[in-house]
Amino acid sequence: MRWAELETSNCPVARSLSVIGDRWTVLMLRDALRGVTRFEEFHQRLGCSRAIVADRLAQLVENEVLSRELYEAHPPRYDYRLTDRGRSLGPILMMMAQWGETWMPKPGARRIQRRHKTCGHLFQPVIACSECGERVRAGEVEYLDPMAVKKD
Repeated sequence: MRWAELETSNCPVARSLSVIGDRWTVLMLRDALRGVTRFEEFHQRLGCSRAIVADRLAQLVENEVLSRELYEAHPPRYDYRLTDRGRSLGPILMMMAQWGETWMPKPGARRIQRRHKTCGHLFQPVIACSECGERVRAGEVEYLDPMAVKKD
């Protein structure tokens, strides 16, 4: 499968990657979820070229993950704000961060602390069944779609 074909794939993971499957894009989303909205802030935090920042911001706007809002007319400057579609990526990035802390720890680094605003408790993200509320772990899921690997 070619990169340009991902967005039309039958696989939802491939379609998702067509929007967020680039390392700079994921890091940009991390920063947006932490409140970054301005081009210069993205550029400074990521340390990549201005062209990469401009390209990824344009792609995220085109894919309705970010919206672009004019905050200065001369010269034109924009805030890049998460849409509902963009904010819904938050749990995915939380799980990626937890995976990185668990499987690729940096010696001496502190773990990310997350506080649930509703109850005030520190927490670690988990995946739970929408029906019974139980935690779902790897190996406890049976895929019933055409993309599933069948075992005889």
